[in-house]
Order: sequence, then structure tokens, then C-alpha cells
Amino acid sequence: MSVNQLRRTLLGGLILAPVSGLLACGFRLRGMVDLPYKVLAITGSPSPPLRADLQTVILTGTNAKVAINPKDADLILDITSDLSNREILAYNSNGQVSAYRLNIRVGFRAYDNSGADIVPDAEIYVTRDMDFSVSTVLASDAQMQQFFTSMRRDLSVQILRRVAAAAKSPQSRSF
Repeated sequence: MSVNQLRRTLLGGLILAPVSGLLACGFRLRGMVDLPYKVLAITGSPSPPLRADLQTVILTGTNAKVAINPKDADLILDITSDLSNREILAYNSNGQVSAYRLNIRVGFRAYDNSGADIVPDAEIYVTRDMDFSVSTVLASDAQMQQFFTSMRRDLSVQILRRVAAAAKSPQSRSF
């Protein structure tokens, strides 16, 4: 066996060992959200960026389509509140802000076209901490906007996963 073949074999073994370990433990990528609904409508008062993120996640992460008119939808996703804010987390020794906590809170409910609740009033809350420097204000503002964008995408996926989980679980009915 030549030296090059030995190197390739060892390198292949080093790469294959972690991958096979992940496969053995049951790891898999999330993939698409499995919604039992074919057409969804977004109503309520979401901010334009949240609405765009929800539509993008629905169109790219599910087999469903987005309807403009709620009457044409199998599932209506009603956004009841959408609040984004930042709060001061820490000050430096000069009394200047050195860290912020970014928050997004989205209230929603989901119901089918007959009005039956799939997900009753629920709320999802995402928080991220961000260091801040007075000397790089413009860069920090850009970073803050990137954090908010990432947080809205995460919220959109979480909302769809919650709707999918609630749609699959048997509904308890009281008589």
C-alpha cells in the first residue's frame, strides 16, 4: 500500500467516524414542517417583516400555500400581538451602555375554516443578549437588525412547528 493510499484511508476513517456516530445516535436535520393543511392565511396585525418571514417559512418549509383571503384557507393563523424591544442589560465603568437584551414576543392563535381552535391563544417569546460599544454604533445597529431578523425567522419556524404539533395531537373534547 502506498503512502497516498494510506493517508486517504486514514483521512476517510477520521471523517467517517463522527458522521457514523451522529447517525447512530439518531441525529437528523429538521427538514420540512409537516402540516396537514394545504392553504394557510395570515391575519391579525403582524409587522411587515414578521409577515414576510412567516410567508417565506410557509412557502419554503412546508407543502402549503399562502392565501390572501382567509375564506380560501384551510387554516387561519391570527397574529394577535407582535412586540419587539430592547432593554439595557449592563453599563460599563463610564456609565455607558455595554450590553442590550433584545426581545420579540408574538401572540397568535390558529383555527380552521370552521372556526375550531387548533392552537388557542398562545405566545412565543425569544430573547438574545448583545454586546454594545459606543465606538461602533453603526456596526452595532446593523448587528441588532441582523439579530432581530434571525429572531423573527426562528419565531416563524416555532409557530409553524407548534401548529403542526397541535394539528397532529388528538383534541380533547368535553361533553
